Amino acid sequence: MQLMTPQGKLIGSAVDSAQNIVRFAGIPYAVPPVGSRRWKSAEPSARWGGVREATYFGPASIHPPGSDSQGLYRNLLGLQSEDCLYLNVWTPEPQAEAKLPVMVWIHGGSLTGGTGSAYDGTALAKKGVVVVTINYRLGILGYFAHPELSAESPHSASGNYGTSDQIQALHWVRENISAYGGDPDNVTIFGESAGSLSVNHLMASPRANGLFHRAIGQSGGNFFPMPHLKEACRDEPSAEERGHKLASAIGKPSLEELREMTAVELTEQVWKSGMIPYGSMAVVDGWIFPETVRDAFANGRQADVPVIVGYTSDEGSGLADYGVLPPIPETPQQYEDRVAACYGELANAYLEIYPANSPQESVFSAYRDGMFGWQMETWAKQMKTVTSKAYLYYFSHVPPGADQMRTTPDGSIIRPLGAFHAADIAYGFNNVGQPGWNPATNDDFSATEADRVLADTMSNYWVAFAKNGDPKVAGQPMWPAYTDADRHYMELNAGASPRRDLLPGAWDIQQRSAEQQALEGQFGGFDSVALWARLG
Repeated sequence: MQLMTPQGKLIGSAVDSAQNIVRFAGIPYAVPPVGSRRWKSAEPSARWGGVREATYFGPASIHPPGSDSQGLYRNLLGLQSEDCLYLNVWTPEPQAEAKLPVMVWIHGGSLTGGTGSAYDGTALAKKGVVVVTINYRLGILGYFAHPELSAESPHSASGNYGTSDQIQALHWVRENISAYGGDPDNVTIFGESAGSLSVNHLMASPRANGLFHRAIGQSGGNFFPMPHLKEACRDEPSAEERGHKLASAIGKPSLEELREMTAVELTEQVWKSGMIPYGSMAVVDGWIFPETVRDAFANGRQADVPVIVGYTSDEGSGLADYGVLPPIPETPQQYEDRVAACYGELANAYLEIYPANSPQESVFSAYRDGMFGWQMETWAKQMKTVTSKAYLYYFSHVPPGADQMRTTPDGSIIRPLGAFHAADIAYGFNNVGQPGWNPATNDDFSATEADRVLADTMSNYWVAFAKNGDPKVAGQPMWPAYTDADRHYMELNAGASPRRDLLPGAWDIQQRSAEQQALEGQFGGFDSVALWARLG
């Protein structure tokens, strides 16, 4: 199909002829960030002459070595390039007068991996929305601060280039999506893990104001402390100092030398240095982030838009393969000793929530609650500082095969995956049963009828929310908004079940831990993982 857009003519692919779903892939939304434009804020892509073929996905951002092997955020095509700022559109009505709600998906992958092209928007488009998936700069290419970069910036800022890409993609949506049948005044941003983190970032950034109207965050937020560009924060050096140390560690201390390296060489050298977190963190830069996300939300300066936020019941199970969990004590006594060392006066209260009789399960639960549950419920709680409502969910459905015992690669943990980190993505997209839909299992397990019902239910809520800002679906349970008093949430398991008071005591102990760390001036994160890692 040929379509005339503000950028020029495009040829798309019919991906579901029966329901007239058309996909336009590999659309440039920003100037390629290559050469002297490496580490520059995103700028709009130019028009093209003639007809552009939009039947192939654009390349992903350069990934660290081996990251494509991660089951959760695979780059299915394997194509990578520094020239990566492309997006994809699925639409049921590619005509300007359609004015359908728009859903913009931001992929996960720790801000170091993944690609928007790994997600299929066909099933959501069938429900009457226009779906957009985007690529953005990752790792050292997307999140790198350096004194020379700040000096050349008109805003005296550096870092956050991946976030600037996401903001530019939303500008592209505002200026172009009408031609694809979308309504630029009804845009929902949604994402999982680092994609959810990015949604959280965009809500806090004044640079994204007015570019979206609803938000969905799945297992990721940034209410932790954030590094500052030019000043040390708590026990952490400034982002510029960290960036300079990273450049020196790879033997290229100057900006000129860094830009002379190929993107692949640069990414590999940073990965080998062992300092990859220094190249994959958003920073308070005075421009994209004038303040921390936490402060923006606490003071009501986030985007005043309705949100759905939530997490899965076994967030740490799949991630344990990548060594992100703190050490698991071998005995209950060792566990109690570690808790006492970490939490001091909070130890007894902590043990009531995470008891010593099963150290492994308590560590997994604490990781889930500290790294994800506390973040997502804090996000919901902080919406009381604005007028828009928040809706909380808890995804506890176990996909096929994820109930079987398995061993982590290092042999240290034996347990089922359960409702693992990223398990909810295929259900929200209504893509269960498609190849790769259940990526954390090695076997090819087919979707069951229960999977299909839940996927239809969950995607119905997502689409209704995108249409109206309220997850209200005829024939499905009513989803009450979150309040501090009732702590309403929707459990997504065998269908959908409205409940209240999610995991009693878990948020409270994590919040008390956060306050304790703040008083002690620690930077590492408002969660049990940071404390355990510090003493581990």
